[in-house]
Amino acid sequence: MEEYKMRRGEYLEERVPDLKATVEEYFGPISDTEEFNGSDLYVVEEPDNPVFERVVAGAVAYSGKKDKLAVDFVERDLEELLETGDVEAAGDANAAKNDFLLECTGRDAKSRRESMKRSVEDEAPDDF
Repeated sequence: MEEYKMRRGEYLEERVPDLKATVEEYFGPISDTEEFNGSDLYVVEEPDNPVFERVVAGAVAYSGKKDKLAVDFVERDLEELLETGDVEAAGDANAAKNDFLLECTGRDAKSRRESMKRSVEDEAPDDF
């Protein structure tokens, strides 16, 4: 499960007032919910795009902090996609992930990578 921060000064509920509808718009009908860190996330068991096996997404609330977007994209293996002829859908799947994350967080892929890199560096021990 990956967690994403919003841009400075922005909040998830302001960027995406109806997260459930947004998840359904990008990935398909929600079939269940799943608990993660005390928050219920939306589960799409049969995503519209055949590249995805399952998508889990939702807001995770932290006491005294801004909510974060938590997502887990479970994708089929490349070999399986080649066997079923669904490999062409990989571009659309990647675009859907990036567009969804951009809409929710206000951060493009480059900004999200840099933010994750900084958070990993902050957590790394200084005694090498």
